Amino acid sequence: MSEEVEVNTSGWDAIDQEVGKIYGEQEPKHYGTLVPYSLGGEDPLDGISAYKSATPVPHWHCVTYGFSELYEKELENTEYSGYGFELTFRLVRNEDEEEPPAWALNLLQNMGRYVYGSGNVFRSGDYLDANGPICLGADTKLTALAFTLDPELPAIETPNGHIEFIQMVGITADELEAMQTWNTLGVLEAGLAQIPGYVTDLSRDSLLEVPAIAEAVEQGMEKEGSNTGFLFVDQLGWEPGKRGWFNKQADRVKLGAKQAGIIGKLLRGRILKQRSLTLLSQDIRVVFEPGENAEFRMNDKEVSIRLNQEAAAELSQRLVPLESEFGLASLPGLSFQIIKTHIKDQEGNVVETIG
Repeated sequence: MSEEVEVNTSGWDAIDQEVGKIYGEQEPKHYGTLVPYSLGGEDPLDGISAYKSATPVPHWHCVTYGFSELYEKELENTEYSGYGFELTFRLVRNEDEEEPPAWALNLLQNMGRYVYGSGNVFRSGDYLDANGPICLGADTKLTALAFTLDPELPAIETPNGHIEFIQMVGITADELEAMQTWNTLGVLEAGLAQIPGYVTDLSRDSLLEVPAIAEAVEQGMEKEGSNTGFLFVDQLGWEPGKRGWFNKQADRVKLGAKQAGIIGKLLRGRILKQRSLTLLSQDIRVVFEPGENAEFRMNDKEVSIRLNQEAAAELSQRLVPLESEFGLASLPGLSFQIIKTHIKDQEGNVVETIG
């Protein structure tokens, strides 16, 4: 007769205890996984609990279990439990709803796949472009996500280390751009009256349609510049110019049209504030730095481009989402090529062309 092995759930219990301070005896809707991810299951998160909340508006409050170490301590890092966070997601709830929408649970599992697959973690102030509606097939303007600290769940110390509760917030494309050119938390704070508790509502319009919020964002960017020092760019390339006896073609930086506009605005919010901007792709890194003289150099897989105020202002104005190629008068020998961006759905079909 075999003895039953007791499972250590101290990490899980610590999350339950903290959430219980808000919801007391309320029994959440809990969605677990039958086959663990480590054994070949499709869902990386061990579970998601959804609670009914009435304030500041009726909504579902979803909490993940799986980004932190829920059972025995396995990682050598004793400061953090697992990745050091769990995600929460608040979304508007209709009065007659007894189950959270399936798309929200799928979205949280997709965040798990992203983190487990890339090793990238989410922290307060981050953002993520979903390149389409956060709820597939929905008529919504929310096409990206912002991340902030959950307003009701403070960070906790568990037997396995430190955990923060990071809340996802659905945002629009222009709100994402505003967060990139200024900062995430500033935009969210400016719009708090419109999205109380940062509860996601698929039907809402952009915060920037409110003149006072748009003005606050513009003033914040002009005064403080951009907090975005690194930007991952899918379409980013380098092509050395051909050298001949009688002519020399310029070296070329290639950029996708989708992100050309935001890069131009970021240069204004970084270089003109004496800060660098780094663009990253799978193959190359392009670093823009402020300096007295405009110049560039290629070293291994990194292009370093130094811009003075004149070059930065000119490049910022020329980077627009239209197919083109141009050089800068203050930076001879280098050209910038903007190429079309094809947005594809999950089946690989082109649904939009930019540029």
